[in-house]
Amino acid sequence: MRIVLFFSLCFSFLQAQESKTLYFDFAKEMPNSISLKNFDEWISSNNNIEILQIAGYCDSVDTNLYNKKLASKRIQSVLTLLKSNNCIISNSLIQEVFGEDFNQSKIQAENRKVTFLYRKVDEPIVKTELEIEEKPNVESLAEKIEKERISLLDKFEKANVGDKIVIHNIHFQFNTEIIIPESEPLLEQLLFAMELNPDLEIKVLGHICCNPDPKDTKLSYRRALKIFNYLRDNGIQLRRLAYKGFGSNQPIYPIPEKNEEEKIANRRVEIEIVKK
Repeated sequence: MRIVLFFSLCFSFLQAQESKTLYFDFAKEMPNSISLKNFDEWISSNNNIEILQIAGYCDSVDTNLYNKKLASKRIQSVLTLLKSNNCIISNSLIQEVFGEDFNQSKIQAENRKVTFLYRKVDEPIVKTELEIEEKPNVESLAEKIEKERISLLDKFEKANVGDKIVIHNIHFQFNTEIIIPESEPLLEQLLFAMELNPDLEIKVLGHICCNPDPKDTKLSYRRALKIFNYLRDNGIQLRRLAYKGFGSNQPIYPIPEKNEEEKIANRRVEIEIVKK
């Protein structure tokens, strides 16, 4: 489809990507005073930037699990700081929680850090009449999975007991409980969320689309059990886990669905927060 834009705003980006590191005192979630002062000076001349990637690190003191949880909190504190200074956070932001799992410096203070990658964004440029070819913005499956993976930890952080976190991109082979390899990053992130929050107890809820018989719950049961078994086999205690298959008797959209979007919405995995 061709459209005519008369006064369109467009943004151009500098190709160079730069990085910035903030340091933390021992066992603290907020950057230390020296880093905050340095940040204030830096942001005054870098107030038009987009954050592309962020990574959290810890020293080697305490357990690996504790350090990953602390590194995750450090990332969130820096993101809050960036947002409060009107930095643009990319919709495809990559977050990496390393904890102590990296090539550490012999100086422990250098290991307690958060590093983010950013690019400077030019001012908007107003163009006169321009004819362009409109192209559909179609995300690939890998992009959808990565976007959902990135947001998953934040959803668990904000969720309350009784809330249900919807995961749309855990996909299965047709009519089976076999999870496709592309969806494994979401399983790993779900496991990571359970490891970061040792008091968290959940129920895995399986839903399917298209089936007009609401009593047929066998497939959704097997799929929920598959995720339950994955978490159990990777060290999550049984007392923290439960599962249930609902078949198609709790659809978001009425069955039969009108289109593929409604089928995708109905065909989902939910994680109910039982205890936190």
